[in-house]
Amino acid sequence: PLANMQTLARSSNMRATAAHRSTVARLQMAPAAPRRFIGASGMAGGGMAPELKRSIDEFIAENKVVVFMKGDREQPQCGFSARVVQIMQIMEAEFETVDILADERLRSGMKEYSQWPTFPQVYINGEFFGGADIVLEAAQSGELKEALEVASLQ
Repeated sequence: PLANMQTLARSSNMRATAAHRSTVARLQMAPAAPRRFIGASGMAGGGMAPELKRSIDEFIAENKVVVFMKGDREQPQCGFSARVVQIMQIMEAEFETVDILADERLRSGMKEYSQWPTFPQVYINGEFFGGADIVLEAAQSGELKEALEVASLQ
């Protein structure tokens, strides 16, 4: 099993629902890809484990805004993650955070899942939105505000 559920994801109001806890538990319990498929890049060449992909799909579908990041909203572990959390808080967005440092399988799996090599990775309405630079640019242009408003209406 991976790290404690609260380490991986916390709701913006610090109250996790039973469905949320169940989804996070599935993220934690999904097995890693077999070692023989992991190449020099550390990514599963044959694709990520279906259980991990399904768990990520479900988690992103169940939460309107998700930030896969280093650390969590209370203790970001890198400047880029801290910047994204700060932007989301300024926008008063409700969002979930998932600490990818808590498990290497999730960290490498998310790189494959999004086809984006760095963190944080922001998902809005089930779609990959971008990393820190894209979120910052979108916040400055007003695009992020629009995307978050649409997400809150659905």
